[in-house]
Amino acid sequence: MAARRYAALLLDMDGTLLDSMPIHQQAWGRWHAELGLPFDDARFFEQTAGRANDEVLSGLFPAMPAAERAALAERKEALYREAAAGALQYVAGAQAFLQQARAAGFKLAVCTASPAVNLKIAFDRFGLDRLVDAVASPADGLRGKPHPDIFVEAARRLGVAAADCLVFEDAPLGVEAARRAGMDAVALATTLPPSAFDGYPNLLATIPDFVGVDPTTFIPREPHHA
Repeated sequence: MAARRYAALLLDMDGTLLDSMPIHQQAWGRWHAELGLPFDDARFFEQTAGRANDEVLSGLFPAMPAAERAALAERKEALYREAAAGALQYVAGAQAFLQQARAAGFKLAVCTASPAVNLKIAFDRFGLDRLVDAVASPADGLRGKPHPDIFVEAARRLGVAAADCLVFEDAPLGVEAARRAGMDAVALATTLPPSAFDGYPNLLATIPDFVGVDPTTFIPREPHHA
């Protein structure tokens, strides 16, 4: 009897499919500098990667009116788009991995905290929307990671049970969101070292990128975790 496999692969975008996290971090660094705020690059990433912008800014400016936070968020994204328009690239092996996964019959979803305008950049530049079956993001009114909402909604749209989904993430908050959704995860050490993902019970593996990775080789845990 053939080993059971996952039915769907749910993939984060920034830092997982696309080598965009350095561009985001540079944009956040410029944004902090413009406001005269200190910026600890590594600490900021660990605390915020996967969160929606308003969740990040609510933590920085809890008393600020929502409209002002929205304006600050748009400034950060404008800085990102300015750099990303010409510099954005796939993570090594990601495009081939998506194509191989589609050919193998997996359902695919992009699960990201990026705003809609950033998704459009990725879709226009790489045609990601033609490679996947669903997209879930805070643009749908969903909370960012580590809340499980984005992964739960992606599974619903794909018509796949949570236990039959495998998540690919480059941030600990994303792996935690997958755990809360009842999903196993594979971490990509594209931004943080493998040790950053220690201790997550739903973690199957940590990989440097997608080069040489066969999507059919990941075997679901038995029995499924809660």
